[in-house]
Amino acid sequence: MRSPAELDDVRWSDLAHAYGPAEDVSELIRALYEDDEEAADEAVYELYGNIHHQGTIYQASAPAVPFLAHAVLHARRKREDLLMLLAVLADHSPDFVESPHWPGSDVAAVCAELCEVLPELLPCLGDPERGVRRAVLRTVAAVADLLPDELRALAVEQVDALYADDPVPAVRADALVVLNRFGRVLEPLDSPLPEVRLAAAQLAAERSGPPYSPELVEVFAEDGAEPDPGDDDYPWSDSVTQDRRLTGLLGREPDVALTVAARWIAAGDIGSRGSWLAGGIAEKWRDREREVLDLSLAALPHQDKPAALLRTIGHWIGHVPDPEADLRDTLHRYASADDETAEPALLALVNSRDPRALELVLERPTARLVEAAARHFPEAADRLMPVIRHELAAGATGNDGIALVQALAPFGTTAAVAARPELVDCLRTRRAAIVAARQLGSIGVRTPEITDLLLDATRSSDPSLRASAAVAHHRLTDDPAAALRTYEELLSSKGQTHWYLSGLEPLSSAAAPLLPLIEPLLEARYDWTRKAAAEAHHWITGSPDRAVPVLAGLVGASPVGISALKALAATGRSPKDLHPALRSYVSSPKRLLPDSPFSGKDHPDDELRTLSRMLLMIG
Repeated sequence: MRSPAELDDVRWSDLAHAYGPAEDVSELIRALYEDDEEAADEAVYELYGNIHHQGTIYQASAPAVPFLAHAVLHARRKREDLLMLLAVLADHSPDFVESPHWPGSDVAAVCAELCEVLPELLPCLGDPERGVRRAVLRTVAAVADLLPDELRALAVEQVDALYADDPVPAVRADALVVLNRFGRVLEPLDSPLPEVRLAAAQLAAERSGPPYSPELVEVFAEDGAEPDPGDDDYPWSDSVTQDRRLTGLLGREPDVALTVAARWIAAGDIGSRGSWLAGGIAEKWRDREREVLDLSLAALPHQDKPAALLRTIGHWIGHVPDPEADLRDTLHRYASADDETAEPALLALVNSRDPRALELVLERPTARLVEAAARHFPEAADRLMPVIRHELAAGATGNDGIALVQALAPFGTTAAVAARPELVDCLRTRRAAIVAARQLGSIGVRTPEITDLLLDATRSSDPSLRASAAVAHHRLTDDPAAALRTYEELLSSKGQTHWYLSGLEPLSSAAAPLLPLIEPLLEARYDWTRKAAAEAHHWITGSPDRAVPVLAGLVGASPVGISALKALAATGRSPKDLHPALRSYVSSPKRLLPDSPFSGKDHPDDELRTLSRMLLMIG
């Protein structure tokens, strides 16, 4: 353990942390001793960002350990935070200790320093502050596999005393976890303390794996309904809290998880635990949406701020062919309110395809709601078109403008023709210009104004707009010159060429002069580029022979794999050697792909399954 007087003995400027030379570490540690709470807060924040940055440690991390330990005992400020910093700095997998990379590694140096100072930190296990006791337990746990026998025995003895006598149940539960880290396998499922029972059940489930015994499931359901208020402040290894570990365990058995979620919701859905657990099951497992929606409906009355749960409902309700009337009626009540719940509830009602949603959208339209309504109610073009045109004419920009232009697509060419003045203005003023150019190219109405605007856009500094405008110009004029010139420039430049290649389909064989630039990309290092090049080669030549091997090699449970599946389906070919993988994509009960904000309107895992079925039918 080293005092601040020794800080200058370390050549911090010769050591590195996350942001370069670590010369600021000494001043940050000194700030912990100053009579300035704000400065101490800032110092701890900075130390968490530089000597431990997003789970990574550095050369300067180990030399800081003895100074941080001294600050825990003598600065008497931010002790919990500093103990947790020591714990996360020393976090490691016991398996990693056996690897050839352990000796000389930064984490090995941190652990060695922590083992040296731990005897002086162990008295913190008797600290009157419960938070300090919880934090030091995690510090002990971080190096439990590395302690020499004598220190190990001392640590076990003191942790055992906490487990037996601490007045705070959460501390006893933490002590139980640490004892198990030391190899003391305890399963006190009959403890009078629910916190201890729950910790014991989690430890037993981690050891046994699924399927979990009914006894464990009962403990999860009964004792897990109320969250530990300090759980987020005291994570364990890998910065995972005990609560996250529990939901991860439950997520391995969907039936158990939904049973437990139902019990937690019935107990009041405290902290939205039950509804959050249920929503996670829909994301991890296929075909559980209806059960999750039923639980979400049951949880809504317990929410102080239901907007988040309404967004979850809106996300999954479109996956159910015929949502229950009770759920739709509830959404209608929320959507009719005049508060922050109205919009997420109305979007969910639109996604449920309930006809009452259309009336509410028309009363208070937003771009996102109008776009969703157009997608789900294409028969309502005569009612939605005036709204779309009005909002575009009023100057909608950014994502709103894009959504409104995209809302025209479900209504077909007639609607786009009717909105031609607004689309022209979007292109002229560069509002949602890329999607406006595509729409103008698709409607088949050629005027000098439109073609001049498109030609001008091919000289834009935005390469995506240049590509879209060039293709649209060709579609209206049948003259490929501008498109060929634009694409030759784009494909000859460095950058994400796959974004441009994906728009070449309308040119078809007219793009043949570009083949010398496209064919080398069939062997590009970047997966997306190879996919786009193969797809474009098929469009241009009409032959799938070059495309199919490239696309088949990219098929997989990934975003580029799904895109390759779509392109492969368009070729009408389904190589036999892909069929085992395709069958596994169809039959998996688990989702093989997560959703993301960038995945579009459909869940990517649903696309994977649908496309795999289609290709198996082709085969």
